[in-house]
Amino acid sequence: MKKALASFVIFAVIGTSCTSLHSTTYIKAQDSFILGNNEHGQFSVKLKNASTSNVEIWEAPVTGGRHSQVIVKPNETVKVKVDKNTALRIENKSSENQAAVELHVKGDTGLSMGYKN
Repeated sequence: MKKALASFVIFAVIGTSCTSLHSTTYIKAQDSFILGNNEHGQFSVKLKNASTSNVEIWEAPVTGGRHSQVIVKPNETVKVKVDKNTALRIENKSSENQAAVELHVKGDTGLSMGYKN
């Protein structure tokens, strides 16, 4: 019985921390969406810019700093592998238009999500 319970707990933890999610995220003009600004494992993102203006993405370790800047053009798709304890910041630099990005996230999906302007 104890082995069965331990196996269930292990599979439950693996199942909830290593899965995928799909989202279409809208970002107001001059605003940013931050994915994973908390302690977490590695994850990867397939991001499609579904808007009419460029979006800028970069990685930001939760301990500070930023790196790996990419400008994603309209209708362009990029794949990004993000290290553990590192956030992915998606910025809409447009002064007028709302941005829309289609996200497919794999790996650790226990990620914080929020907006920051």
